Amino acid sequence: MTPGCSQGADPQAAGFAPAASRRNRASRPRILRVAGPLVEIVCPGSVAMHDLVTLGAAGLPGEVVAIRGDTATVQAYEYTGGLAPGHPAQPLGRPLTVRLAPDLLGGVFDGLLRPLTDAGEWLTSGSKGAPDGRTWPFTPKVAEGAVVSAGDLLGQVKASVPLRLLVPPLLSGTVTWIAAAGDHFPDAVLAVVGGHEVRMAQSWPVRRQRPAAERLSTDLPLNTGQRAVDLLFPVARGSTVAVPGGFGTGKTMLLQQIAKWCDADVIVYVGCGERGNEMADVIEELSELTDPRTGGRLADRTVTIANTSNMPMMARESSVHTGATVAEYFRDMGLDVVLIADSTSRWAEALREFASRMGELPAEEGYPAGLASQLASFYERAAAVRTLGGAAGSVTVIGAVSPPGGDRTEPVTAHTERCVRCLWSLDRDLAYARHYPAVSWADSFSRDAVTLAAAHARAGDTEWAERRGRVARLLAEADRLADLVELVGITALPPRERVSVLAGRLLREAVIQQNALSPADAYSTPEKTTALVEAALTVIDRCLELVDSGSPADVVEAVDFSPLLRARETAGPAETDPVEAARDTVLDRLKGVT
Repeated sequence: MTPGCSQGADPQAAGFAPAASRRNRASRPRILRVAGPLVEIVCPGSVAMHDLVTLGAAGLPGEVVAIRGDTATVQAYEYTGGLAPGHPAQPLGRPLTVRLAPDLLGGVFDGLLRPLTDAGEWLTSGSKGAPDGRTWPFTPKVAEGAVVSAGDLLGQVKASVPLRLLVPPLLSGTVTWIAAAGDHFPDAVLAVVGGHEVRMAQSWPVRRQRPAAERLSTDLPLNTGQRAVDLLFPVARGSTVAVPGGFGTGKTMLLQQIAKWCDADVIVYVGCGERGNEMADVIEELSELTDPRTGGRLADRTVTIANTSNMPMMARESSVHTGATVAEYFRDMGLDVVLIADSTSRWAEALREFASRMGELPAEEGYPAGLASQLASFYERAAAVRTLGGAAGSVTVIGAVSPPGGDRTEPVTAHTERCVRCLWSLDRDLAYARHYPAVSWADSFSRDAVTLAAAHARAGDTEWAERRGRVARLLAEADRLADLVELVGITALPPRERVSVLAGRLLREAVIQQNALSPADAYSTPEKTTALVEAALTVIDRCLELVDSGSPADVVEAVDFSPLLRARETAGPAETDPVEAARDTVLDRLKGVT
């Protein structure tokens, strides 16, 4: 009887398999170690960086992030509970890719772009997700026999925004077949180009930028409808913005307002490690809002990637890259896209924890040494481009940053500020004073302002730069005098300085402040913003003239300015007449000042 085996037992089942069988098992990829999202696998065959790997019997997705000999380190994008050494691992020989199709519009997805609509309370580990089953009206725009190249138009797809069926990148040739007009599923073949099938749906690696013919200068403004942004710190289409702010300063509310009201064609909203109730509020509000341009639901031109704080940590890594890939997909159709990431600090925290598990040498505050390059590579995907087909499109990236305790010197905020063109810094004191949006005019900047001033001048508004500069100067002067007022009191200041303090209050309350809950004030068109600024500056000029001519400052301060302060909420989003009427009312009251 064989030692160690009971009579009748199978020697192979007891661990005494033939040597050849043991070698075969040893040569198969398998898991060596599991430490949270970090999984080490032995992979005797060839494997490349960023290759996709499935782990365990459930096929949990992961990505190769380090290779050392026959051992590869994988970051898992799902919960790894239940995985153990010896379980199978399968390298797929391709990078992490996502499915891009028109049915992304109006959908809610996780970080791997799997649909969350009707998915139940929890996603099953290793689930792939399935399309929602919608068909899309297709109209061909080329005839059989036409010679086309990458980016050329094959047909139109009717959706909440005009979509195009384009020749995929790296493909060219003769159109040997084109589908007839009608409703088609996204995965149906709609054309054959050079022997290759072309569908609405396509796959693309999330870490690879989609190609474009050339980058264009970012000289067209992105109107957000938020006066503090559009007036003082404007952003161009295809530019980058960071929104740092401590807890309670209104980052999520500001980003939600921009998602609702900015004049982009498509919004890609990435909730990166955010609280579930905040993501639920975003999804609910977008589904209830009416799109002012189409009359339909605003959600129908929004793609929401919901990655909440209770989801697997490294899914934040895939979320931001997936969001950028989705944005570039719609950009290539000649659309202007806004990508909102809330918040990149949660992504950086995931990078820090994973780097710690890998045993990397920590840099500032424990973050990995490559943090700056990772942030820069994300924001670099913003651009205004001429697509391969010759159309103009753009991706504007707006990333929230959550510095602990509001400390803007911490690594994520500091590195982000270096690689963005606009900074909308949220001030805790303004937020606690219920001044919304709490964008600090002292700590924010816009490197796009000079370029956009020229664009406004070409559009006929030659005084835009002067108005912006004067508002900024008046606010800065009022802030400087505020410290003196706290020390010596307002009555100790000369009359002109007292009016400067009054000017700061009028600009803050009549122009900069905005009520996100008011139907009339939640959104402001450029025309209304201009009317409010000009009305406030006209009243301020009259006050300065009065004190310069000898009128007592306290008499000027006693005038009722409330019509001007209420004008922003009494006038509709695009109305200017009520603003002008309020200005005239205040000027009439100032005539009585002697």
